[in-house]
Amino acid sequence: MERVPHERRSGVERREHNVAAYWRGALNPRRRAGRRATDRVYTIIDWHSPRVLALVLLILGMSSLDGVLTLMLMSQGASEVNPVMALFVPHNLGWFAAIKLTLTSLGVAVLVICARMKLFRLFPGELLLYLVVAGYAVLMGYELHLLANPPLAL
Repeated sequence: MERVPHERRSGVERREHNVAAYWRGALNPRRRAGRRATDRVYTIIDWHSPRVLALVLLILGMSSLDGVLTLMLMSQGASEVNPVMALFVPHNLGWFAAIKLTLTSLGVAVLVICARMKLFRLFPGELLLYLVVAGYAVLMGYELHLLANPPLAL
């Protein structure tokens, strides 16, 4: 007797691999919560609340505004404090903007993945998104203060 049963599949792939299939999956996500008791700590889902999307868009918008304000301050004689971004500012503004948004987007993607997890088993990961928004708000306030009150040149 054969251990492997007779193959009954036709060999024709019935699943759709086109944009409409991805769009349908985006509109009707399957996993909105963990399936097991162990998923309460590290939940992997494919649907997040609109609140998370709003936070992500807010972070990306504030990052863009930070780039613009940084360039305005640099035109008044300020210098870039971030050593990674300082490599790109004086040479090419296009690369500066692209790398700034790419690094911010990658960081936000990681934060979204962690949004439903309990980090260090203490606090929800979504709290990190709120902390990043708060940090950007403080940074925007500081940069706007510097633009309104430029330091005196020595």
